[in-house]
Amino acid sequence: MIQVLFVCLGNICRSPMAEAVFLSLVEEAGLDDSIQADSAGIGSWYVGEKAHPGTRQVLARRGIAYDGRARVLTRADLDRFDYVLAMDYDNLAHLQSMDGGRARAKISLFLDYAPGAGAREVPDPYYDGRFEEVYTLVRQAAEGLLAQIREEHRL
Repeated sequence: MIQVLFVCLGNICRSPMAEAVFLSLVEEAGLDDSIQADSAGIGSWYVGEKAHPGTRQVLARRGIAYDGRARVLTRADLDRFDYVLAMDYDNLAHLQSMDGGRARAKISLFLDYAPGAGAREVPDPYYDGRFEEVYTLVRQAAEGLLAQIREEHRL
């Protein structure tokens, strides 16, 4: 089973959206028996809470179900998952500092999988409400990530 983890600051906006969008693509491709995904946050402010209403609304408008709850990233996640994807450079730096070069996971920016997106970081919509923009970027990166996984693992 290929394991993918999406990471942002609080695990209520960007990473749950990425998780839900990616899993919807995995399901559409009929690969749910080969690929699993989860999301986590660097901070513990929202542990146990539902995704932000803006995230839930964007997903619902597209018929994508999501009922996950926020959780905190752990060092063990870096060995449990095959791919750990950061939403921005700060998240990436945090992952790399936790990693110390020992993790099993391939750690990278999520938007590395969307080279045509015109951005390197997924912006945090918590304060500015740019959930639609985030969805567009997340969708592009999720499609690119799934294509890469399919190629690497011959799925």
